[in-house]
Amino acid sequence: MTDDDAVTEYVATLSGAHRDAVARVYDRARALVPDATEGRSYGMAALRYRGSPLVSAQMTKQHIGLYPFSPPVIEAFAAELTGFRVTKGSISFQPGAPLPDDLLDRIVAARRDEIDAMRSR
Repeated sequence: MTDDDAVTEYVATLSGAHRDAVARVYDRARALVPDATEGRSYGMAALRYRGSPLVSAQMTKQHIGLYPFSPPVIEAFAAELTGFRVTKGSISFQPGAPLPDDLLDRIVAARRDEIDAMRSR
């Protein structure tokens, strides 16, 4: 797996509902942040923006993990994440019960804005 195609190659290894759910995360993130590039962060295929990790979605044995690489972003949406397993660094969901599109979009946008703020200092 090359870094330049890390997301594309990772998604290609998945099948069925898991593939669809993971691809949806990346597709929505790319639509919101067209300057994002494929790469790796913390050993995971991820979209990167302005040199920083933007978002990753990874399948595990029990769920799909969404990683926005920012505890403050996760904390900002905590009240809307009831019903999902949330840790300091991830949000877990099932392929049949994904994050609502609007919420996913706002999480990605918040991470993008956080990166922009860091880079403008």
